Amino acid sequence: MPRTFQTLAFLSSPTDEARSACEDLTRIYGNAAPDDADVIVALGGDGFMLQTLHNTMNSGKLVYGMNRGSVGFLMNDYSTEKLRERIAAAVENDFHPLRMTTSNADGTNSIALAINEVSLLRQSYQAAKLRVEIDGTVRLEELICDGVMVATPAGSTAYNLSAHGPILPLEAPLLALTPVSAFRPRRWRGALLPNKVTVDIHVLEPEKRPVNAVADHTEVKSVTRVRIQQSEDTTARVLSDPDRSWSDRILAEQFSD
Repeated sequence: MPRTFQTLAFLSSPTDEARSACEDLTRIYGNAAPDDADVIVALGGDGFMLQTLHNTMNSGKLVYGMNRGSVGFLMNDYSTEKLRERIAAAVENDFHPLRMTTSNADGTNSIALAINEVSLLRQSYQAAKLRVEIDGTVRLEELICDGVMVATPAGSTAYNLSAHGPILPLEAPLLALTPVSAFRPRRWRGALLPNKVTVDIHVLEPEKRPVNAVADHTEVKSVTRVRIQQSEDTTARVLSDPDRSWSDRILAEQFSD
């Protein structure tokens, strides 16, 4: 039986283009409160889509994005026509984000979620010096670099790809561990990890070589240790057009220029 969605909530980024689209769609379809809507329609770019997914995690709400930004890799094409029919035919993707737990130099701890990646980045002119453990086993005793990240399949075409990390098919039960400008070991290019592992990254010489940790758009300064695990009890739900599904977009990236 086909799905039907009657009540839509339109959310837009603060750009003029996104706000104008929101006004046009509201005139045609109305605009329900997000808590009452069958589907939330996000209008903007990839950053706004990530923000909307973070805000709706574990709410059970489906999010359908339409591009009113720049790249729009995570978004569907924008159109005002037959929107309910498009949403009814859309493909659903459920994602479990990464959970980043940090120990900080001031003695506090922080927790944040990442749909794309968790990254550690040097804070000063000094290269970061890190120790990498996988499930309690030290795999790199010392990694000297500008940074390192753990990326999900959904995020493998973002910062991870810019750092020459591998593109992961959306259905692959893998994470990409990718260095940023590795100095020692100079030839280390990263690793593919099962998505059930626990990654612990220890910051060596944190006072001399301070490091920040970032989960998508949440940054924690001066961390001493970061634990990264897939959060099985947290889910984001996304709808994509069947002729431009997230799986197809990620696969296409492997054959692009």
